[in-house]
Amino acid sequence: MPTYDYECDACGEQFEIFQPISEGARRKCPSCGKLKLRRLIGAGAAVLFRGSGFYQTDYRSAEYRRKAEAEGKDSSSDASKTSSSKTTATTGDSQD
Repeated sequence: MPTYDYECDACGEQFEIFQPISEGARRKCPSCGKLKLRRLIGAGAAVLFRGSGFYQTDYRSAEYRRKAEAEGKDSSSDASKTSSSKTTATTGDSQD
């Protein structure tokens, strides 16, 4: 739901109202009670970027993520095979 800015032409009161888009503009001022309330033209909804940042990889497809995970698992299993074979060879040499 958006926030709308209002101003009363009778008393000059300015305020914001959080209301649904489907609801019509209000006419009665909550301060003075007169029917001189008008909705001000605002800048509209803006995109707010909060947090540490946004990256291209944040919005990758599910297929891309699956392939990346598969590649990561393959490379880590290859690395563990290589390191275990080196360990076996080293221990085998020391026992001779």
